[in-house]
Amino acid sequence: MPTTQHNYLLTALSAEVQNRLFGKLERVPLELGQVLYESGATLHHVYFPIDSIVSLLYVMESGASAEIAVVGNEGVVGVSLFMGGESTPSRAIVQSAGQAYRLPGDLVLDEFNRHGDLLLLLLRYTQALITQMAQTAVCNRHHTIDQQLCRWLLLSLDRLPDNRLAMTQDLIANMLGVRREGVTEAAGKLQRLAVIEYQRGQITVLDRPELERLSCECYAVVSRETRRLLPYLPPFASRGN
Repeated sequence: MPTTQHNYLLTALSAEVQNRLFGKLERVPLELGQVLYESGATLHHVYFPIDSIVSLLYVMESGASAEIAVVGNEGVVGVSLFMGGESTPSRAIVQSAGQAYRLPGDLVLDEFNRHGDLLLLLLRYTQALITQMAQTAVCNRHHTIDQQLCRWLLLSLDRLPDNRLAMTQDLIANMLGVRREGVTEAAGKLQRLAVIEYQRGQITVLDRPELERLSCECYAVVSRETRRLLPYLPPFASRGN
């Protein structure tokens, strides 16, 4: 059952829906790099992250990949299951280790088809996710690696309990779909400005206001839309201007 460490979408459900679903929730650990589903696979579960972050990646035939969205304690992994597709061309991989609640897909579909508050919450969340995907595509095309890194750090930070991220530069480069050298240079600039501290695969954000200033408008756009569509989020989970 959700406690003080929880998923905000689950806790926004009515007591009636919680009574039907919460007894079926399974709390599971998510390890860094764990793949929750592969491209084209049929989904059998959905995941509600608690203190973990899951990246949705598109993978090319060459093996190159780029992140299209991140999911944390504001939402759910596996929207294609209840949107009717049952599979997706993206891969879901754990970006930040932690825990999540897992729920069988058939139970989610049954509740979704009741046309109650779960349906409304999931549709609004899906719209927020689509906004994030669209803005990420624009950002990757038109903004610098420095700006992309700032946006990525801020989106990740909003979904974590503190200001530290366990993440190597290789993994960040894989998420952003850029060369590692570009990430190294961008992270070095932020470290010299005392915005972040990077040591042994851990990034600590020291100056969030400056990180927001250095980011492109994409973070603020996604954050505002997420806050508008998901009013159940507490203030600290969506900090855009």
